Amino acid sequence: MSYSIKRILPHILVLLGFVVLSLAYFSPVLQGKKIFQSDIMHYIGMAQQQKDFSQATGEETYWTNSAFGGMPTYQLGAKYPHNYIKKLDLSLRFLPRPADYLFLYFIGFYILLLSLKIDFRLSALGALAFGFSTYLIIILGVGHNAKAHAISYMPLVLAGIVLTFRKKYILGFLLTVIALGLEIVANHFQMTYYLLFLVMILGIVYLIDAYRKQILPHFFKSVGLLTVAALLAVGLNATNLMATQQYAKESTRGKSELTINPDGSEKEATSGLDKDYITQYSYGLAETFNLFIPRFMGGGNSEDIGKDSETYKTYVTMGASPIEALELSKNAPMYWGDQPIVEAPAYVGAVILFLFVLGLFLVKGRLKWWLVAGTIFSLLLSYGKTEPFGFITNFFIDNIPLYDKFRAVTSIQVLLELCIPVLGIFALVRLFNDFEKDEQKLKALRYTVAITGGLCVFFLLFKSVFFDFKSFRDQGIPDVLLDALIEDRKSLFNTDTIRSLLLVLLSAGTIYFFLKKKLSQNLVVVAFAILILFDLVSINRNYVNNDNFVSAIKVDRPYQPNAADKEILKDKGHYRVLDMSTQGQRQPARAAYFHNSLFGYHAAKLGRYNDLMEFHIYNNNMNVINMLNTKYIIAEDQGRIFPYDNPEANGNAWFVSELEVLSSANEEIKALDSLDTKRKAVTTMTTISASKTFNVDSTASITLKEFKPNYLKYESKNSNSGFAVFSEIYYEDGWNAYIDGELKPHVRVNYVLRGMEIPTGQHTIEFKFEPKVVQTGSKIALASSAVFGILILLGIFFQFKKEKEVV
Repeated sequence: MSYSIKRILPHILVLLGFVVLSLAYFSPVLQGKKIFQSDIMHYIGMAQQQKDFSQATGEETYWTNSAFGGMPTYQLGAKYPHNYIKKLDLSLRFLPRPADYLFLYFIGFYILLLSLKIDFRLSALGALAFGFSTYLIIILGVGHNAKAHAISYMPLVLAGIVLTFRKKYILGFLLTVIALGLEIVANHFQMTYYLLFLVMILGIVYLIDAYRKQILPHFFKSVGLLTVAALLAVGLNATNLMATQQYAKESTRGKSELTINPDGSEKEATSGLDKDYITQYSYGLAETFNLFIPRFMGGGNSEDIGKDSETYKTYVTMGASPIEALELSKNAPMYWGDQPIVEAPAYVGAVILFLFVLGLFLVKGRLKWWLVAGTIFSLLLSYGKTEPFGFITNFFIDNIPLYDKFRAVTSIQVLLELCIPVLGIFALVRLFNDFEKDEQKLKALRYTVAITGGLCVFFLLFKSVFFDFKSFRDQGIPDVLLDALIEDRKSLFNTDTIRSLLLVLLSAGTIYFFLKKKLSQNLVVVAFAILILFDLVSINRNYVNNDNFVSAIKVDRPYQPNAADKEILKDKGHYRVLDMSTQGQRQPARAAYFHNSLFGYHAAKLGRYNDLMEFHIYNNNMNVINMLNTKYIIAEDQGRIFPYDNPEANGNAWFVSELEVLSSANEEIKALDSLDTKRKAVTTMTTISASKTFNVDSTASITLKEFKPNYLKYESKNSNSGFAVFSEIYYEDGWNAYIDGELKPHVRVNYVLRGMEIPTGQHTIEFKFEPKVVQTGSKIALASSAVFGILILLGIFFQFKKEKEVV
């Protein structure tokens, strides 16, 4: 027993250290404060209606009417039955946000390095280098929580795979199921997709190694086990995956039926996102050195450069007061790279990159080639449309399944941010072992200093030859101010290049003294822990620090009702709101927090509704705005915000006298240019065989009697059979229509709305959101959980039996 405690005690102490570090970096959480994240503010606006519904009824709604006219909540934090892997995830994230994600960064990477048979001290050191990587901290600052969540479980998935290939079949299998299940539950499929690339690279490298060592049976046995593990992990997340797959086809990530743009020009045929949209954020070639020198390209779009800067002095010279000049200098446009917006550099760290280069010389075998290949692969694809590597991204968009579903290609750098620390730590492992002679290690050290230190010296001496420190965003800036900005950009470049050079020399000195027997291994580990923490934390604090935290109520309730909101909320009916105010444009999800809004904030809205916005709503087509039952328009006049009561709104439902069948989506959306939506509807649904006319007299009526996000009830009276248009978004996979309790078909009309034939007389019409995908997925998740539970028990039994036999 004492041996077991002694064996696990170091790991317990490391975990406690990770908790302390996570809370220390985000120390305001200990005061009850929360980090203000712009993306989370938008999310809160989008998800408020479903949250209110859940609190009021205790039920989950899988549809919300609060944004974009209505959409599924599958990508808005929907909760599913029997999602037990989610409960495990919540248990692991026990720290206050965002300290919980930083802790997961640490623990996942620590377990990965342990699975590679690295000493716990070096594993903890590697965890610090990974967890404090600047990009991983920055995404927490802006609210990319799902991305951070998925990244944090990446190392854990790799750990399970590595253990399986190390013939730790039971442990590796079980860990892979859990880790991959957690990875999927994070619900950022772009990160999971990128992880798949790294796993495939690992598989190829291990296959080649297995062939050379003639252990192919073991390799395929491992692959078989891992395949079963992946299927189980998918099963644990069946509902979310199935719902997402179903929704993706109807979202902006799916294929559009339109072949024209709003201006009438021909639209590029694509099964996913537009190439320009995918590659909008492409890494510049020179930006590569941001990984090693933090503000090589100036840092971010908004840098605080202080009153000692040339920019500050120029603002004062131009007539600004000292206070005004200081405020302007706190948001100086220092970034001069090729991307539209950059919050901060994707800095991996001069110290860990120094160790990575050292690892290129010291580390041998399949691990090295996997990590190097993963790093190069990640870097090349992050260049996006940047020449001369644009052809690589084009090839992937055109030929690799699902690659065109994701934007911001620079995000794939998360792979190199994972690979670089692993190889860097392995460099120290090789440094500490006795396999290589000290002369070989000194030789590797000299090469490493020559490369990393030489690069810094080269840039200091020849920066003006290669760079002009100008940006395409500088257009319109007065020459005198631009000259000052350029000088400050050069100053940041010099300062950070010298900084990286000094860190290289300190790192090299630490290793040199170790090789000369002046420092012990423990002191080397401590020295590198200090260097890595100083290196990364001092940069990170420039971008994410205590100033990002506010009182909890400002985060939980980021929107306060204005005069227009209060007036509109007096109307307890079911209608939509179009916010045209400046405040609404700045905060697109704001109106969704209070009302059923025409707008919102989401990266994957319904594709047809997005088309409607681009063709008509953005152009203020009142026929379309009216058919969406936009009863109120929030307007602004000389700073005063007020609600405009739109008397022309069509209402919740109405009978039309004509239904015209058109041959294409192009015709249908163009018809809305001048369509009298109160009288006529158009459709392209093949279930409607031909155009029809209906007799609508003055006594015909259809009235909404009850409404919830996932349920609507109408009463109709009509002396003739008729066709009703409902001002609700059509979504085939979930919405069912009933007339007097009997399921009846309904169709899509006016490009996005619902319509159906109503027989003569008085009837009750109900729309219920009953997605079969949730019912089916939940059953699969329950069965998968049961199977995995049994496998865990069997795994424990066989492992215990095996250990007993050894004893």
